Amino acid sequence: MLGKLPFPEWILVTPVKIYQTYINEDGEPVDNLIFEGLCNYSEKSKQTLDAERRLISLSGKVIVKGDINPGKLIEGYIQIGEIKRDIFRSSRPRNPDGSVFSTELDLM
Repeated sequence: MLGKLPFPEWILVTPVKIYQTYINEDGEPVDNLIFEGLCNYSEKSKQTLDAERRLISLSGKVIVKGDINPGKLIEGYIQIGEIKRDIFRSSRPRNPDGSVFSTELDLM
């Protein structure tokens, strides 16, 4: 029987705040805190191509247990202490039973 994989809680050691950014009815940008807690933060940099085939340098990755914003696209930025990084891409790997295992954010 397929079920949930155990999440390695011991990797969650870095306090993080994740903000969703959107434009309100008045055309003003709004920052909405969608997650505050512990994450796995890696500053390993790599390069990837964006939708227009331009080379983008990624500055790291954040992994959080579960789905932090169910059913919604995650766009915005993260804050770790004084460090602020924009979110380039998000993904939600799934368990064998179809539930979300984690939320992974690639950072610029």
